[in-house]
Order: sequence, then structure tokens, then C-alpha cells
Amino acid sequence: MTSIIHAAVAVFRRADAWVLLAERPAGKGWAGWWEFPGGKIEVGETVLEALLREIQEELGVEVTTAHPWIIRTFSYPEKTVKLHFFIVTQWHGELKSVEGQKLSWQDPANLKVSPILPANLPVIAALALPDVVAITNLAEVGETLFFTQLEKALTYGLKLIQVREKHLSTASLKVFSQQVIALAKPYSAQVLINGNIALAREIGADGVHFSSEALMQLQDKPEDLICAASCHNPQELEHAQRLMLNFVLLSPVKATFSHPDSTLLGWHSFNEMVSNYLLPVYALGGMQWDDRFTAWQYGARGIAMQRAVWSGHK
Repeated sequence: MTSIIHAAVAVFRRADAWVLLAERPAGKGWAGWWEFPGGKIEVGETVLEALLREIQEELGVEVTTAHPWIIRTFSYPEKTVKLHFFIVTQWHGELKSVEGQKLSWQDPANLKVSPILPANLPVIAALALPDVVAITNLAEVGETLFFTQLEKALTYGLKLIQVREKHLSTASLKVFSQQVIALAKPYSAQVLINGNIALAREIGADGVHFSSEALMQLQDKPEDLICAASCHNPQELEHAQRLMLNFVLLSPVKATFSHPDSTLLGWHSFNEMVSNYLLPVYALGGMQWDDRFTAWQYGARGIAMQRAVWSGHK
């Protein structure tokens, strides 16, 4: 049986969401390939201790804020690795190439370096997504306040919006969605329409979001659209992964105003369900802005919000 090599990996992340990649130097396996910095966890080390040591040795800086994130197992022809990823947001010192490796800050959505180590590819795809998915809440907020808060959220950096307004007629939904798209476009924010593929295509939305019921009826992913889905159990997660959707929302993690009697997942069950799951997962249900840091620790890509995002507080 092949032994598994455990490694601690740092996703250095700037305020603009760009991440640091390093090219493996000559003399090392897979030389010339790009990866996130990090290295093998030694006997007797915790994962965090290994991360701090490896980064000091490779980049000459002291990591001061590191959020545990996802764990991914990948089998190369010569070995199997289990990668423990951390999102690093603060460090002391100037990043430098201690081992002769090239370093480059990159936009995960528009990489300028290649090739990327295979184990890192799904992680980069997840990082190309934003931290927050905002779900519209026109019925409760009201039109005037909603669009005021939407524009404010866009100026703060909101990049992904799901239009979910079941109370609207088809004609009203079309008008509302077009208004959201028009506001979002100058900020390069993407808009997904809930459940209506035809409408999404007609008005030039970026994608579509499926309810869990619609997801289980879906046999093929529409290739011309970003596709996401709501999930509540392992069966729905498995089906979304088989279809290779772009991401999923998993809920309810915490108590919600709209579904007060729902059985809650809690963070530990959430983590068990997404451990080694291939698609990016957003935590939904009772989320507040600061929950995104907690969500990272339990393996989420970020959080989805329907109420707190329109409160004007961040």
C-alpha cells in the first residue's frame, strides 16, 4: 500500500484576492511547474508548525495570520499527497526567494503562469470564485433600499449575486434581473438567475442556480452558463459533483429567519460533508460577514447570505 505524504500548504492572499505561486526550481521533482508554497510535515510537527517552518525556510517571512482551509488528497504516479491548505492573510517580513524559486502574484481567475501542478488546479479554480454569494431579498428589503444596498455592496467588492425572487411574475422577474445585471456589470460582478435557464440566456446573465429539487432532475450541465445548486445532504452533493457544477451552497449551517424549524447541520457536520469534496462549497444559513473566516476553517470556499448582505453592515 502506498504511503501518504502529508504537506502543509500556504495560499498567500492579498486584499485584492491575488495569490502567490512559486515555480519549482531545477533539481526538484516537477521542476518548472507552479504551485502554492509549502512542504512536508515532519514527524512530531503539527500542521501549523510545519506551515510556519516551511514558509520561513522557503520565503523568509513569519506567518502571523493563517486560516485553516481545505484538505485535498492527490495521487501522482510516484506518490500520494495529502495537502493541508491554509489561507494566509498576514505575514511579517518581505517575501523573497530563499531557495532560488521564481515567485509570482497571480489572479486566480486569469493566470499568467503555467504549467500548474495538478494537485493545485482545483484549488485555483475555487479561489477564482469570490468569498461571498449574495442572494437577493427584494420582498423583505423593498426595491428602493435593495438597489441602494446592492450598489453599496458592489462598491465594497461584491462579485457574485444570485437572483432569487419567487414572488415575482416572469415579466417582473425579467425586469428586476436586468436591473441587477446593469448595476453589476461595471463592477465585473456576475449574476445567476434562480432556476430559469431560458431567462438567464435571454437577458445575458452569467449563469443559473438550481434548487435541490431541480438539481436532482438535472442530467447535464448547461455548458454555456455558470451553474450552481443548493444542497442539503450527501446525495445532492454527489449529484452536483457528477455534473461538475461550478459550485454549490450547503445549508442550513445555522438557524435562519426563513426556516426556523429546519434541522441544522452545524459546522462540524458541514465539515464532514465537504471533506475531500471536489466542488467549491459555500456555507448558507444564518451567515454574517465575519462567518467567512469560520467557514474557511471548516472547508468552505466562502459564505452565502440572503439577509445580512443587504443590511449595510460589513
